[in-house]
Amino acid sequence: MEKAILVNLAVSRKDREEADDSLTELAGLAVSAGATVVGKVYQTRNAVSPRFFIGEGKVEELAELVEKTGADLVIFDSNLTPVQQRSLEEALRVKVLDRTQIILDIFAQRARSNEGKLQVELAQLTYLLPRLKGRGQAMSRLGGGIGTRGPGEKKLEEDRRRITDRITRIKKEIDGLQKRRARQREGRRRSPIPAVSLVGYTSAGKSTLFNQLTRESRYTSPHLFATLDPMVRRVTFSDGLYFFLSDTVGFIKKLPVELISAFRATLEEIREADCLLHVVDATSAGALEQADSVERILEDLEVSGLPVIKIFNKTDLLPENERRELLAANKESGNSPLYISALTGEGLEQLKGRLRRLLFENYETFRLRIPRTRAELASSLARQTIIITRTETDEGWEYQVAADRSRVVAYLPYLQKGESP
Repeated sequence: MEKAILVNLAVSRKDREEADDSLTELAGLAVSAGATVVGKVYQTRNAVSPRFFIGEGKVEELAELVEKTGADLVIFDSNLTPVQQRSLEEALRVKVLDRTQIILDIFAQRARSNEGKLQVELAQLTYLLPRLKGRGQAMSRLGGGIGTRGPGEKKLEEDRRRITDRITRIKKEIDGLQKRRARQREGRRRSPIPAVSLVGYTSAGKSTLFNQLTRESRYTSPHLFATLDPMVRRVTFSDGLYFFLSDTVGFIKKLPVELISAFRATLEEIREADCLLHVVDATSAGALEQADSVERILEDLEVSGLPVIKIFNKTDLLPENERRELLAANKESGNSPLYISALTGEGLEQLKGRLRRLLFENYETFRLRIPRTRAELASSLARQTIIITRTETDEGWEYQVAADRSRVVAYLPYLQKGESP
């Protein structure tokens, strides 16, 4: 396991106020990438050094700490220019990475699907392309490990033209996958079955909530970005109505623009949802700032006008009195935030109640009896309604369905007696 030293530079009052929280988050990223944090270095100065990012005196101090701790890696909490990164590696004689590279490395480890791997590779190559000059030699000297996964050392040593060609090929492959995904979204858009997307800061507990609602066993972990590839599953209510729930990658402050661009096809799933569940870690000291970060990214994705249910998760970790008070304040209706524990299930009934009303407000239940002579109507029913029950009889089929009334106009002659037209 590589030993890492973290470096934070504050050039404004806001940077100074957020320094500890920012480095704590960076430490979580480093651990998720597979490193052990052996030191943290802070500096406050009026401006960034064009050569070293930090001041020359701080570089000397950092070099001494590297030698003292036996660190293999130095991680900066901001993005470095190619000149800064090369200058620091020459001065420190160890591998130097910035925040974006750590996040890209974690994504490279977590991607499982072909699409996810392609998106990560595209993000990494796009980031590394302007940094190729002299980089292959530096990486050969510094060895493998964190920051060299994904495209890897071999691709870093390829010339610019070959990497550019690779980026072009990946974009074509992703474009093909995106078109297929767009066709699937179009099919879902015509479907009467609602879609809901989970969004939130990484480690807010989205996957745990996903498992609770869908009765799945998706991998969960306290590490940042524990799950990457999106997943869609069905959530069924006690009365037979159901919707599709998708879990997306967690967000984070300073999410690399390369990742947002590469994963845009996946993140566009969010834009097609009928409702968003915004999960926030209620135990985090920076919960409100994290929620703001998520909302800014949603704005960048041009997600607007969608209903959002804000959910404060992990109430089981709060003091007992506070936990009881928050859970007691939950309401199934209205727009106020909900407080839940995805781990214990507390508050989930109120969440389901609110989703039930929001998603199916205009839905009614109908009982239909379709004769065998109208088999084409039976086959089209699933495209227009949510089929709750289906029973085959000698004369044809009997259905209990739910839908907006406008979708069942063609089936009104087949309403069972006692049903309202």
